[in-house]
Amino acid sequence: MTLDISSLQAIDVHTHVHFSQAAAASPEGGARMEQMRARFGSDILGMDLPGIAEFYRQRNMAAVAFTIDSLGEPSEHAPTNEEIGELAAQHTDAIIPFASVHPLRGKGGAKIARRLIETYGFKGFKFHPSVQEFYPNDPVAFPIYEVLAEYQLPALFHTGQNGVGAGTKGGGGVRLKYSDPLYLDDVAVDFPDMPIIMAHPSFPWQDVALSVATHKAQVYIDLSGWSPKYFPPQLVQYANTLLRKKVLFGTDFPLFTPERWTADLEKTEIRDSVKPDIMLHNAARLFGLESE
Repeated sequence: MTLDISSLQAIDVHTHVHFSQAAAASPEGGARMEQMRARFGSDILGMDLPGIAEFYRQRNMAAVAFTIDSLGEPSEHAPTNEEIGELAAQHTDAIIPFASVHPLRGKGGAKIARRLIETYGFKGFKFHPSVQEFYPNDPVAFPIYEVLAEYQLPALFHTGQNGVGAGTKGGGGVRLKYSDPLYLDDVAVDFPDMPIIMAHPSFPWQDVALSVATHKAQVYIDLSGWSPKYFPPQLVQYANTLLRKKVLFGTDFPLFTPERWTADLEKTEIRDSVKPDIMLHNAARLFGLESE
């Protein structure tokens, strides 16, 4: 099975794999899934990667899928990069695998990144500044960026406010300052061969993100994590005009389903003529799956 762009309706560039295959199949994992589904009123929480592949395959879509690397003890249910790489190889018609290496691993992280690329064929990397507690322009991360730039693979960075810890006392310890997209302007200058995807409408720094994306040729914006009906007016304006080739469909699955996201897109003023690029073609070009 291969990824056939001609048969796809969309590429979702932002989905999370929260459960390993073993955890999903275990009694403990099943109980945890049921807790999550009851808490959030959703029947799609807790999928492993094969489940996500089938979910998107049924919708004639492909999905960028990843976990988030931690320096501490990993979640007992979380998949490893290696598992995602191995399983993605069995679902190449539906999954575009991204790895995650904590930037504070520095030179050691660069070795890990190279191994993951060469052994498993990862197509990009996910970083989460607020959860991983680093500034994207901190030189400690540069050895990892150098590897990505060498392979010209995209780096996807969380930007803006965070759903993790939202509404809890002290925000669960999550500091928003790390996710200001202005730090990515430095990264774009220093690593011009590394495409950058700024994830999410970057509240409260939306204008900063738009400025960086219009100024730096290799910087994109994914539209995940928010219902489109709440997109700031300036984001809609730029998506229709200057950034129509640089904005990407993303859901933050399982936070949003593609059905809800696309239904809410119809409630916006994003033009019909722009939607095919947002949903499919911009990502396909970014990942080298189709020509200009």
